[in-house]
Amino acid sequence: MLRIGRLLGESEFPRPTGTRLELPVAIALSTGMRRGEILGLRWGDFDQGLTVAQVRRSLQITKGGLVFEPPKTARSRRSVALPRFLGPYLERGREDQGLRRARAPERWQDLHLVVDRGDGGGWNPDTFSRDWPRFLHRAGLPPVRFHDLRHAHATFMLAKGIHPKVVSERLGHSSVGITLDTYSHVLPSMQSEAARAFDELFDPALS
Repeated sequence: MLRIGRLLGESEFPRPTGTRLELPVAIALSTGMRRGEILGLRWGDFDQGLTVAQVRRSLQITKGGLVFEPPKTARSRRSVALPRFLGPYLERGREDQGLRRARAPERWQDLHLVVDRGDGGGWNPDTFSRDWPRFLHRAGLPPVRFHDLRHAHATFMLAKGIHPKVVSERLGHSSVGITLDTYSHVLPSMQSEAARAFDELFDPALS
């Protein structure tokens, strides 16, 4: 997995550098949210201490334009606990928005989005996806899909022994079975860890 500091374009983690994509990347890696869910986040979806985010909507493209849609399933509508390292990125993003709003108040759209297109409005998901590979190329990083950051989040948690049910809840999967099927490649290492745990329990000499 790519080192998060390098992916965010930083020389020294966790000091933010102000790249336009650093905040959505940080959110994706630390929460496993989908692209549309990140682009649909509003500041009111966070608690006061920036420790929990509520996934309440997703920004989607329709024939009539951009639309904020509710999550498709009950489990997609969820609360996600946030790691402390994400806080500085959120604070910087909010400060940056304040500066941009002050520079052009007449053009600013008050949608209260966490990740906006530059004027407070919604960032078209297709445009976002086109900007992503350009960012990777400029940063000298290998080509990966933005959706792969969601997979990286899930794989890291499972590899760290986080219960699949917790992983499934964070990702908003409709069932734990989907999580296990999607990330079955991580399970062999978990099986080995389980066997090693029994060795430690019944024969300490083998640990």
